[in-house]
Amino acid sequence: MKLEIHSQPDLFTELAPEWNKLVERSTANQIFNTWEWQSTWWQAYQPGDLWVITCRTDADQLIGLAPWFIGTTEDQKRFVATIGCKEVTDYLDLIVDADHVDAVLDQFAGFLAENHDRFDEIQLCNISEHSISHSNFPSALEKHGFTTELEPEDVCPVVELPESWSDYLAMLDKKQRHELRRKFRRAHGENSGIDWYIVGQDDDIEEAMQQFLELMASSDPDKARFLSDPQNVTFFKSIAAVMQQCGWLHLCFLTVEGERAAAYFNFDYNQQILVYNSGLNPESHGHLSPGIVLLAFIIQHAIETKHRVFDFLQGNETYKYHMGGKDIAVLNLNARYTGN
Repeated sequence: MKLEIHSQPDLFTELAPEWNKLVERSTANQIFNTWEWQSTWWQAYQPGDLWVITCRTDADQLIGLAPWFIGTTEDQKRFVATIGCKEVTDYLDLIVDADHVDAVLDQFAGFLAENHDRFDEIQLCNISEHSISHSNFPSALEKHGFTTELEPEDVCPVVELPESWSDYLAMLDKKQRHELRRKFRRAHGENSGIDWYIVGQDDDIEEAMQQFLELMASSDPDKARFLSDPQNVTFFKSIAAVMQQCGWLHLCFLTVEGERAAAYFNFDYNQQILVYNSGLNPESHGHLSPGIVLLAFIIQHAIETKHRVFDFLQGNETYKYHMGGKDIAVLNLNARYTGN
């Protein structure tokens, strides 16, 4: 096996033909690990120096990718982190061919030990409890002289989707099932004026995202503050356009008598619907519960289109559990080189 350091922005162009093929063969086939997400995120934020490590077989097949950068804290400590870390990305991982996990992780850990003078700490964020960065990488690092610590970051409530809508309703708590049916009946009433739609690949994504961002900002003061940062707005608009081109965008709006009342900015990837963010006009049509009704429409559609998983992504908001979410832990891996 051979390792190579990539530290210039053209690495994204250079690795583009191989990146997603490795993601698909890896243990980390998540949209946040794709070339599209990682390159778009880096273009928007660029918080340090690129330090992407590739691992290849002697036959030059790409079997491992550590998409890292080296950042600097306010007190001038240097740290290794994953591209995408951390506020706008929900899962991150090392991208390793499923047939070569232990060997590649050993190579990456050995590389970090040999280059420990380049950084003070490793800070890998947004690691799913099911990832190799949780189950395998800490022991590989410890073998090469690091002390490691896993700490909780957040949770992602997830629904394993059943075969039918009626089966989904049966999964819910009795009270929540009754409430959802009541809201659905109201939404389907003759005079409700409710409709919903998914933005298509040929639709004007700039206009759709402007409409979404307005709803997002109006729904919550914290979201409004988040969108006051131009970098975040740039990233949201850029990633939406890229996802639309790939066929991975699942941007949904609910209208009441033609007026947009709620929206969900989701992704559709690998038979999963990923609920990335939402928007709502809290002063309009509140009696119809437009956010929950739209969410129900989306879940029903996901079941009908044979999706396997409905992932609410990070955050433990109550409504996610009312809709059937079960927690997947998200962790951070911190490590320091001691040489022992």
